[in-house]
Amino acid sequence: MSDHSKRIHLHIENSSALGEVFEITAERLESALDRHTELRKLTRITIGNDGVDFQETMSTADALFAWDFDRTKLTEIAPKLKWIHLQGAGINHLLPLSWVPDHITLTNSRGAHGKRASEYLIMSILALNNGLPQMVHNQAHSKWQKIHNSAIAGKTLLIYGVGHVGGDTAAAAKYFGLNVIGIRRSGDDHEHIDQMYRPEDLHTILPSADFIIVTAPHTPQTDQVFSQTEFDLMKPGAGFVNYSRAPLVDYQALENALMANKINAVIDVFNQEPLPETSSLWNAPNLIITPHSSSNDPLHHAQRSLDILLENLALFIGDLPLNNVVDLEQQY
Repeated sequence: MSDHSKRIHLHIENSSALGEVFEITAERLESALDRHTELRKLTRITIGNDGVDFQETMSTADALFAWDFDRTKLTEIAPKLKWIHLQGAGINHLLPLSWVPDHITLTNSRGAHGKRASEYLIMSILALNNGLPQMVHNQAHSKWQKIHNSAIAGKTLLIYGVGHVGGDTAAAAKYFGLNVIGIRRSGDDHEHIDQMYRPEDLHTILPSADFIIVTAPHTPQTDQVFSQTEFDLMKPGAGFVNYSRAPLVDYQALENALMANKINAVIDVFNQEPLPETSSLWNAPNLIITPHSSSNDPLHHAQRSLDILLENLALFIGDLPLNNVVDLEQQY
């Protein structure tokens, strides 16, 4: 038996559509293996791009790291495959998950965005508190209009979806003296959340929030959870940030609230991307648009993803429970 046949075969499949920030190059892999040297003798790692020779490579693979890949006849082309680790946290592009065989564990890269995501969200909250959307709009139209604001300490931040990103943002928000309330499915307490609620409590607590940030995954239960009813419940002048997934928000209702000057917003994700030049959202005076780039870190994202992958790889080799397992029923 050859030395290669004794090693665990991990295949990494890049998708060029994700861009250079996410690409796992040989150099990036070597750098990560320098931090996980114990895996060098235990694994054989191959790298592919955009499906070239994918079927041939997967014939011996025990594990796969990828974003998008050929899922047809997966068991047939990859008879040894037992684990798939997704390059991002979101799995919506892979739904429905009926293609996942019973013997394969699916995990994701929750936490890879690290502090970069919470930095973006804190930036957005501070921008909203200081009237920056209106000021940017006024500047573009050569309009001098003084906008006065009160300090942020003591105001209430609602985090819809308290996971890795929501929890990190809550910790940062406490530094600025915000009262932080949160919603997550389990309702479990979090050390940086003053009061935790469940999704069914949203209508009760929305009117008390000065700022609302959306950091939840998209599932059938969260589809358009922010619709006209929810925007109507927000207090006048509330700040709204959608960081996570566009389908959580009814964008016509969002536009209605913006045009009625009911709320201010920072939005990073949209139903159609790039946002069409004809969209009236471009001209909303109380909106800052960021082009789905809020937490992409060109220096560190790939390395964080690799660390999460390789930590799981060590668990996989040791036949131990993996981190970041995706609940196929909950879809995250």
